Amino acid sequence: MLICRNDWSHGWNMAGKALSEETDSGEISRKMRDYLAEIYRLSDRHPANYGFVSTSALADLLDVSAPAVNRMVTKLRELGLLEHEPYQGIRLTAKGTREALKKLRCHRIAEAFLVNVMGFGWHEVHSEADRLSLGMSESVTERMLTMAGNPTTCPHGEPIPDAEGNLPDIYDILLTDAALEQEVTITRVRIRESERLEYMAALGLTPGTSLHVIHKAPFSGPIQLKIGREYRIIGHNLAEVICVKPQPDTP
Repeated sequence: MLICRNDWSHGWNMAGKALSEETDSGEISRKMRDYLAEIYRLSDRHPANYGFVSTSALADLLDVSAPAVNRMVTKLRELGLLEHEPYQGIRLTAKGTREALKKLRCHRIAEAFLVNVMGFGWHEVHSEADRLSLGMSESVTERMLTMAGNPTTCPHGEPIPDAEGNLPDIYDILLTDAALEQEVTITRVRIRESERLEYMAALGLTPGTSLHVIHKAPFSGPIQLKIGREYRIIGHNLAEVICVKPQPDTP
């Protein structure tokens, strides 16, 4: 069973200006934080890898060339923000994780603000929050958090780090690992593609929804769910981006 949790993090488009802008003074630039946040996201999606991600996966996610990623990785490693292990990949250090979570804090607060205050749908906010968070100072971030109702998670269920870049451990599991007939509650979804999020909302598969897994077809086949009195059938590839928390059995 794969546990989706963030406790490993305590141990360890990107188009823009030239890499030389990223500073030689030891300071962390905005572009560096963007990279750190994306490395964190990739790591969080694959907890079985203990935080390691490949540079090729990072290049694919950011839609940049492998040489550009390698140059940035070298700079981040020199600053002590990530480490590299042959045949395993790159992994954030504790310092790198804190910086990544500070970036994600702004992004997730921006998403919550767009949904809770401005009325955007959860499927519309990822790219908008990317742009909005670029100019968010600490005071603006705190004001937006207050206006959004002081949420503890973004609209997709991901927890919002505190101002120091700390994040509570998350103990949930993938929907694909949920036991048959046990009640579970959706905690978060780990995709940001607009069309898939719209589809999930239409099916009622949003954070906070309780459901039962009725049947799992073998060989990564479809999964049948029961939400209230209604039944849903979803593909295995969709179920594996949904995290859930099992509920205690009730007599």
